[in-house]
Amino acid sequence: MIIYNVTVSVEESIKVDWLIWMKSVHIPEVMATGIFFKSQINRVIVQADSDNTFAIAYSCESMKDLHQYQVKFASNLQKKHVNRYGDKAVAFRTLMEVIQEF
Repeated sequence: MIIYNVTVSVEESIKVDWLIWMKSVHIPEVMATGIFFKSQINRVIVQADSDNTFAIAYSCESMKDLHQYQVKFASNLQKKHVNRYGDKAVAFRTLMEVIQEF
């Protein structure tokens, strides 16, 4: 299983709107691609942070599936996010492979 993790640092001024949009529009659009079977939104807890960093984890079966997402859907969906929030919500992405669950 592959976890595609998108970590986003959000300015305080847009945090409420961003969370609403992510939950009601963006994450449902990502899930509607049919690539991912699970998603979750998490708040990153860092002592020096102001509660404005979030990690959205999307799970898919394989790197092949993730590649399909990146080729067919990622650019358009990321562009919508940038068009709406610009540099007030800065994202970076990481990949994780699940070795074993306990």
